Amino acid sequence: MKLQERESYYKEALPVLLAVDCIIFGFDREQLKLLLFKRKIEPFKNEWSVIGSFMKPDESAEAAAVRVLGEYTGLEEIFMEQLGCYSQVDRDPGARVVSQAFFALIRLDEKKEQTVATHEAKWFDLEEVPGLILDHNLMIGDALEKLKRKARYRPIGFELLPKKFTLPQLQKLYEAIYQQSFDSRNFRKKILSLQVLKKLDEKDKSTSRKGAFLYTFNKRKYQSLVERGGQFLM
Repeated sequence: MKLQERESYYKEALPVLLAVDCIIFGFDREQLKLLLFKRKIEPFKNEWSVIGSFMKPDESAEAAAVRVLGEYTGLEEIFMEQLGCYSQVDRDPGARVVSQAFFALIRLDEKKEQTVATHEAKWFDLEEVPGLILDHNLMIGDALEKLKRKARYRPIGFELLPKKFTLPQLQKLYEAIYQQSFDSRNFRKKILSLQVLKKLDEKDKSTSRKGAFLYTFNKRKYQSLVERGGQFLM
């Protein structure tokens, strides 16, 4: 059945606009960051917003989110999951709008920094996020809480790290996610005890002459940990 034919059954229904909003986190090896852009339409034109747009009639929410991420950031193949539906009746003064929110994780590098800049988007440290339009601050808070929950039972943080990383870099990431400090010795002991990392012969000497050994993530051993019901983080 064609879209036009399906619409004919619901002529009496009042219109509700459907939107997707994407909360995009990135990690630059030091700080957890959030990608924002200045809204291009009224109401609230030129004010800071998470990345979002209206769904098209011929696409799913997931397809719309992928499209929006590509259009506004130029980024592809990003880890993304549904966050939740935001349907407060008066959430948008422009119209009756229901938003399906997603959160995404990307590894930050110089190329990606340049890409988002060309699309008039900007990365903010979490401590410096400006006041946002609508209920976008609520979305960000919900996304952070979900990230914390998932990071405890899944190595979701590896989506934010380079393929080769040091243990100090891994610790900094999880400290950024949980917004607290971990004892270095305990963190190292816990992570290595899980046996989900592969130690390489290479070292990162960017921060010291002695350097730190690089690691990669072993997905097979992680899957075994999941099947045993193990917890990834303390």
